Amino acid sequence: MPSTQGTQSQARIDDLRRRKETIKLGGGEEKLAKQRAGGKLTARERIDALADANSFQEFSMFAQHRCNYFGMAGKDAPADGVVTGVGTVDGRYVHIASQDFTVFGGSAGEVHSEKVVEAMRAALRTGTPFVFLNDSGGARIQEGIDSLSGYAKVFYANTQLSGVVPQISLICGPCAGGAAYSPALTDFIIQTRHAQMFITGPSVIKQVTGEDVSAEELGGAEAQMHYSGVVHFVAEDDEEAVLVCKRLLSFLPSNNLEDAPVQPGEYSLEPEPALNEVVPEDARQPYDIRDVVARVVDYGDFMEVQETYAENIVVGFGRVAGRTVGIVANQPKVFAGVLDINSSDKAARFIRFCNAFNIPIVTFVDTPGFLPGVSQEYGGIIRHGAKVLFAYSAATVPKVSVIVRKAYGGAYVAMCARDLGADRVFAWPSAEIAVMGADGAAEIVFKREIEAAEDKAAARAEFTEKYRSTFSTPYVAGSRRMVDDVIEPAQTRIAVARALESLHTKHELRPAKKHGLMPM
Repeated sequence: MPSTQGTQSQARIDDLRRRKETIKLGGGEEKLAKQRAGGKLTARERIDALADANSFQEFSMFAQHRCNYFGMAGKDAPADGVVTGVGTVDGRYVHIASQDFTVFGGSAGEVHSEKVVEAMRAALRTGTPFVFLNDSGGARIQEGIDSLSGYAKVFYANTQLSGVVPQISLICGPCAGGAAYSPALTDFIIQTRHAQMFITGPSVIKQVTGEDVSAEELGGAEAQMHYSGVVHFVAEDDEEAVLVCKRLLSFLPSNNLEDAPVQPGEYSLEPEPALNEVVPEDARQPYDIRDVVARVVDYGDFMEVQETYAENIVVGFGRVAGRTVGIVANQPKVFAGVLDINSSDKAARFIRFCNAFNIPIVTFVDTPGFLPGVSQEYGGIIRHGAKVLFAYSAATVPKVSVIVRKAYGGAYVAMCARDLGADRVFAWPSAEIAVMGADGAAEIVFKREIEAAEDKAAARAEFTEKYRSTFSTPYVAGSRRMVDDVIEPAQTRIAVARALESLHTKHELRPAKKHGLMPM
């Protein structure tokens, strides 16, 4: 017969198992079923989809709120509405917090937020990325200012982690009010089409301004990507959001003291003849810069960031010979690839991220300049454009620039020119590097000659070509050592790969200071 002690021990173990199973049910089977019926995964299902099988270690599973106001006394809140812990994603450790909408609507109270902060601090101590799966009705109103204190602690922790470990937010449900500021403080936001994110909801906006707008129009994934630029990736559902997160993590180092993981394999460094045909002969004809990028990165694998925001510039991650690179490229098919307020912000933020996490930057240049106009001037194009100049100048990672076609004026400089700190500058034969386009320059430089000519059109064409052949060729820039080499387009992948390999050990010292003052 089993001893009394043994029987008591088994009873305790059975009680422990029962308690854990109850907690794992969150708000109960009915609420879990409702969550799934709405096309969403539960908090724990999201973690199971993200983390490798049997790798997740949960923190503070038995945590409970301490609120006794407004009927909260004695109310059970499994895990206090958020599941936190650490697990591996493709074999690398990641700290995770996943809000449980089935428990008080995933609302954030004092203990709830402290659990999130605990996971964040653990990520900071161990040098591992932090992933926050958001699905919350907002601050837990019953807890009053204690919930606001919790938010403040999360925001502070976000700032402490910034630039030390990658932070990724997944918006899988509502994320409103103050809750939206934590994702905004992270490096990347992935939002599903089931989710909405905004500071003030449609009812408040209607009350204050009279504007009638739906939650989807206001805070849906497309709205927050295309209009505000807050969101970096849009996913159809939770499953796709998790896959995007895993793919993104594969490009990134675990922290700012490491290099990004190198993909093992044999990588071809053969010429790519198709690149010789990408740029049209007519300099006014657009083309898709992504066709160039796809033929330079390994296997055409390019993960574009903010694809539908400020589309006149393209940013994202790829690999060259197995090493992660950040790509920044003007997009000639959208506004001719000009730099404007939004594209400047988009590029500068991405450059800053790459520099913080030791990711080399490859820049493809084809821009006629900064976008002119009253709205741009009033909107602060000087201040916003300066962000790109600052970001490139401050970056100490390897920087390789490829001038594909137009590189005019201040925009040429802003797109990582030699004197802005580029380590290698390559130009295609089609490159036009000048203060401005030959057409406009000829009208200024040869104004008298053109006006005096009997055939003004012929004179204009003659002087335009004279200016172009004198200044707008890569060979002039090469003679001034602003270009390292003029290369056949087909050789671009080879040239970039060799440059990055030789720059891998780059170490650049800068003046000691607390931090620079980026024009905000």
